[in-house]
Amino acid sequence: MTLFHSPWYSIKPYPEVTLPDLLAPAAEMYRDKPALITHENTEYTFGQTWTACRKLGRFLQDNGIQKGDRVAIFSGNSAEYFIAFYAILFAGGTVTTLNPLYKERELLHQLEDAGASAIFAMGPLVPLVEKVREHLPALKHIFPIEGVWTLAGEAADDPKPVRINPLEDLAALPYSSGTTGLPKGVMLTHYNLTSNVRQTLTTGISSGYSTNLDFLPFFHIYGMVVLMTCGFAAGIPQVIMPRFDPNLCLDLIQRHKITQLFAVPPALLALANFPDIGKYDTSSLTSITSAAAPLPPEVARAAAEALDTTVLQGYGLTETSPVTNINPINRIKDATVGPPVADTVEKVVSLDDGKELGPGEVGELMVFGPQVMKGYWNNEEATKETLPEPGWIATGDIVSLDEEGYVTILDRKKEMIKYKGYQIAPAELEGLLMEHPDVMDSAVIPKRDAASGEIPKAFVLIREGKEVSTDELMGFVEERVAPYKKVREIEFVDAIPKSPTGKILRRELIEQERARAAE
Repeated sequence: MTLFHSPWYSIKPYPEVTLPDLLAPAAEMYRDKPALITHENTEYTFGQTWTACRKLGRFLQDNGIQKGDRVAIFSGNSAEYFIAFYAILFAGGTVTTLNPLYKERELLHQLEDAGASAIFAMGPLVPLVEKVREHLPALKHIFPIEGVWTLAGEAADDPKPVRINPLEDLAALPYSSGTTGLPKGVMLTHYNLTSNVRQTLTTGISSGYSTNLDFLPFFHIYGMVVLMTCGFAAGIPQVIMPRFDPNLCLDLIQRHKITQLFAVPPALLALANFPDIGKYDTSSLTSITSAAAPLPPEVARAAAEALDTTVLQGYGLTETSPVTNINPINRIKDATVGPPVADTVEKVVSLDDGKELGPGEVGELMVFGPQVMKGYWNNEEATKETLPEPGWIATGDIVSLDEEGYVTILDRKKEMIKYKGYQIAPAELEGLLMEHPDVMDSAVIPKRDAASGEIPKAFVLIREGKEVSTDELMGFVEERVAPYKKVREIEFVDAIPKSPTGKILRRELIEQERARAAE
């Protein structure tokens, strides 16, 4: 049996505590230190922030939120996002986070599937929530997220105690796209998340001496845990950007002497190619960590040179809370995502027969650790497929590991498309295209793209005697999905390759596309 263990010191046993309990010591220890800083320079201390979280939690309880209720957040990054997130946990609820780019169909699916009782939405998105509300009988409250400070001020007292079982009760229910269409709810317990916060901080990548810049979205597991939660737990001031903008990013690095930057490859590419980057002082940066999508070595080198700092890669999944691997700062191996974090065990299994493989052999990565999810929300079949053995998760990523356990990501067994770090399910776009009256059949594949990593390309079979333009079809999809999910290229074909059972043979189309690119 070839198991790869972590090089980091074990931090077992993992305490069975809630996420707020894990963060509470930092709130007290750093009471007067800035915790959240807006891009416009408004500061909130650790003490102010935590008091607002507690008071807002009581407000939610007084408005009927009970243990286990799902409460959604539909917003871009802000200090108020943090307040809403932890208030929900103090009330005993479970947070489900939504991409603020979602359109009506996507919003309705997640709120309906999660059975959300309430939602915090940023002002411009409230009308969209109101639009779908009639289809959501469970949704009792819509709170404007900008008003959390006022709502917290109205609370009479601290939250009433709620008895939480950290091993079983859910703290977060983020949604992760699957290969079979609409996203699935990922059940992350308090224990999963508190364990991963401790595992991540044990790598030494951040400390209370750091200052972080948060442009990664808080609705995504990377921004939610690695930045928002680990940052607070470690006493790190966090400068919050509503969205990534290279100009503002460089200005804030200079203005606030940012030490750690957590990024995705497209952001690093934008910074590496930024004109006149030398006019900004980025000397405070000690390291940049990239994750969420494979980082091409040439992009890593260009970013390291442009910003004069160390660039390293990490890896994880929504289903693993998320961090499973990271390069040690003192032993980085280019093009790898590093070895497993503390108390995490990994193995590679054959794609043909599931047999365990040795160093250098290529197969699917399997991960074992306290950060592995409880399962998928209301989806036993998908849970069994992804959690084949107790404690182990099948990642769906095709990798190789070297003798020291450093993982190199090669491809994906799951046929997801990763556009600028966002995951896009081909089946969802195929289903949408099929809704067009002139489309007979369709297949969507990832097409390699230098700027975005991958773009969705559609192969479309038109009904006999019909005519439709690529612009019309792309517009049809664009109106119904978040902007990052748009089909970027369409090719009309005479047939879609399928197996005898009717499954689309996307691999054939991918290989055909890559062969063309090579020519």
